[in-house]
Order: sequence, then structure tokens, then C-alpha cells
Amino acid sequence: MKRKFSLLFLLLVSLASSPLFAQTAEEIGLDKKINAWVQPATEAVSNVVFYPIQLGDDAATSMPLVIIFLLLSALFFTIYFKFINIRGFKTAVQTVKGTYSDPNDAGEVTHFQALTAAVSGTVGLGNISGVAIAISLGGPGATFWMILAGLLGMSSKFVECTLGVRYREIGPDGKVYGGPMYYLTKGLADKGLAGLGKVLAVFFAIMCVGGSFGGGNMFQSNQAAKQFLDMVGSTSTSAGTIFGVFMASMVALVIIGGIKRIGAVTERVVPFMCGIYILAALVVIIVHVQSLPATFGKIFGEAFSPVAVAGGFVGVLVQGFRRAAFSNEAGVGSAAIAHSAVKTDFPASEGIVALLEPFIDTVVICTMTALVVIITGDYNQAGAMGGVEVTSQSFATVIPWFPYVLTVTVVLFAFSTMISWSYYGLQAWLFLFGKTKVNDIIYKVLFCCFVVIGAAASLSAVTDFSDAMIFAMSVPNLIGLFFLLPVVKKEAAKYYAYIKSGEWKQYHPEAK
Repeated sequence: MKRKFSLLFLLLVSLASSPLFAQTAEEIGLDKKINAWVQPATEAVSNVVFYPIQLGDDAATSMPLVIIFLLLSALFFTIYFKFINIRGFKTAVQTVKGTYSDPNDAGEVTHFQALTAAVSGTVGLGNISGVAIAISLGGPGATFWMILAGLLGMSSKFVECTLGVRYREIGPDGKVYGGPMYYLTKGLADKGLAGLGKVLAVFFAIMCVGGSFGGGNMFQSNQAAKQFLDMVGSTSTSAGTIFGVFMASMVALVIIGGIKRIGAVTERVVPFMCGIYILAALVVIIVHVQSLPATFGKIFGEAFSPVAVAGGFVGVLVQGFRRAAFSNEAGVGSAAIAHSAVKTDFPASEGIVALLEPFIDTVVICTMTALVVIITGDYNQAGAMGGVEVTSQSFATVIPWFPYVLTVTVVLFAFSTMISWSYYGLQAWLFLFGKTKVNDIIYKVLFCCFVVIGAAASLSAVTDFSDAMIFAMSVPNLIGLFFLLPVVKKEAAKYYAYIKSGEWKQYHPEAK
């Protein structure tokens, strides 16, 4: 059955993405027509979600309302849980290692697999290009505020992922269904707000499906195709389609197996791709080690006393906060879907694990990119060249063949993001239309077709619309989080009591 399903799946992708389709689309300007058709909706949604709040005298000092909402919420959660992002770090590492795990607990994936699946959904092209652009606009000082926002985001992940496990549903076949859709409906129903919870959950699910097709799929496929084709020097009109078919086939082979196969892939791919990138960054930093003190001086000095950057102090702060929020998606609610599938009977155990996600994504990987572009002095060119090109050039000053490594990294970042977002979108799709095999297949076929479309055509308006939908997810999610904070506090107390009791040692004889 699985074999037939796989063959049918790949056949549908191939038919929907034939070179003839791509050439026809180009000849009639299909991508331009789609962009023109979607543009009004894109502008309407973006104007609401990214409504700019002016914090200074120019455009560089405006911050989208949704980012302010995310940051203030993260700050509140950090204080409410007495800096769980700091004091829970050691426990998080031990939990990921399986120190406190019971192998017989319900769920589909291990703590480590759930973490890598969620990290793969956030570690993407923004870690490479977005950071360089943010620093070009805000100066080196933006790095400090980016790190601070990443640390605060750890608390948001703790809250939403604890709730994801607390209110998840487990089917007769052992499959897990979880995420904001479920804690908004069930959690708010427990508070006597069933109507509000249902409305928020449906809104979240619709936004999540849309976001999975655009920012979590087409944008990733498009940028990966562009980077790869630029590297090989291909100008063929069908090259993007061929690349898209290849990527769609790889994605299909993974997502057919559900979260178990996604987790099995991400636990290998994520450490590998992050390791390659971090190692290359360390090589550049070591070669320029004599400039490291001056680099840190710029970061901390210009964070509070910026020199010759747009918008002054406020501009630096805005760019750092924006990049962190766009990078780790803390408070958006997407990661709670992946973390819900973990094998555990203690919801807070996965909330604790989840706080490592913004640390890896923003505090480590984004900071590595920042250090490289600052220490080489190339960040000033981001406006003229583009973020990926600047980052590539910065690495190439020390590692001449790094553009090839970057291409591999970009493709892996895009691939890992797509397989994670396919799971997020699928969970939302099944919540909306029912948990049936037919709905499961329909979504996966659509998702893989969008992989090809993204690689073959540049649908900028569709992608922008999708980005707005992703951040629109944070509105219902954060509303629900504030209502359910007492539940999270109880779950956290329960997990820490379990650790303190030593009950977990029965599953780990070596700890006795």
C-alpha cells in the first residue's frame, strides 16, 4: 500500500510539474497574472498584520505591530515564569539527552527528534540573508538586540509547546494531533470560552495552511533553486522546474511517512547542516581573530551609542528585534505542532526542550552570520548585493570555495524547512477538514505541487501574502497563551517535582 501510494504521489507531482507546464506558464506570463490577482489581498492583509508603529523620525525606526506584540508577550512570559529561559536551560539539555524519559510514554518521536523537527522549520534562509540585511540597516549594534529578543523568545516557546502537549489528541493508531488548534479549542473551553476558542482555532488553522504553502514552501523552493542554478550557471527555462521536481520528490519521500519519518530525517539533517555552517563561520572568525575584540566592541558599543546608522538607537533596536522575531517564530505557534508529537507524559518536559529552539536558531546561528559579516566588513554592501550574496562573499574571503558549501547549506535549509512546514500545514488541514486518509493525501499532493511551482516561478505576491498569514497566526495563539498561563505553571511544577522525586531513575539504571 505504501509503495503504491509513493508511486502515485510522485506521479502526480511529475504530471503537475512537467517542463511543458513551466514553458507554457512563462509564455503566457502566468506568474505575473497570479501576482497581479493576489496583490490586493496581499496588501490588505499585510497592512493589518505588519501595520507600522513609528518609533522614530524615519522609516527605519518603524516596527510592525505584530512584532511589538510578540516581543512584549515574550517579555511578560519571561517575567511570569521567573526567567525560565535561563534557569531551565540545564534541565532542557538533560531532557533532550533523554535523562528523564520513559520510553513507554505515549507519542511518536523522541525529545531530540521533536526539537530538530521544530528547529528545521525555523532555521532557514533568513539566518543567512536576513541577518546581513538587518545589520546593513541597523549597524553591528542590531546583533545585540537580536540576541536579546532571541533569549526572550525562549520563554514564548516554553509556554506554547507545553500547551501543545497538554491538549494534544492521540488517535487509535497512535498518531498525534496537536498544536494551537487544539489548545485554543479545548483549553479555552475549560475556561468557559468555547466559542472564542473555536473561532481563534479556525483562524489559526486557515493561516497555518496558507503559510505552509507560501513562506514554508514556495519561497524556500524558489530561493534554493535560484542559489543552485546560479552556482551551476544554468539559464535554461525549464531548469527551475527540473530542480523543483527533484526537490518535490525528496520532500514527498519524507512527508509520506509522517512525523516519525520527518523526525528521523531532521535528527540527522539539522545537526549536519547547522554543523557545516557553524564550522565554516568559526574558520572565518579564527582567521580574523585579531579583529574579534573590535567586532564585539562595535556590537555592544553601537547597540547603545550607534554611529552613522539609519534611525540612530531606535533603528538599531528595531532591526535587531525584527530579525529575531522573523527568524525564530517564537509566539507564532507553529513549533507547538511539531513538539506535540513527543513521547512524554509531562507536557512541561517538551516546553522545557522547546526553549532551546530560539537559542539554536537566533542566539547561535544568526549570531554566527552576524559575526562573519561584521568581522569581514562586508555588511555595508548588503543593500546593493543582497543578503545571501554578502554572506557568501564574507565567507569566501577566507574559504574561496565556500559558495559551493553555501549552496548545499541553502538547499538543506530550504528542504528541512519544507518538510517541517508540510507537517504544520497538514495538521491544520486535518483539523479543518477532518482526519481522513483522503484529506491527508490531498494536502501532501498539493504541497509537493507547490514545491515545483515555487521553483519554476517567482510568485512574490503569493509569498508576501503567506508571510503575513504566518505572522497572523501569532494573534490567536498569543491570546490563547495568556488565558492558559496558569495551566502551564501547574504543568511546570509537576515536571520539576517529578525530576526532584527521582522517579525517572527507574527507567535509567545507570543513574541510580
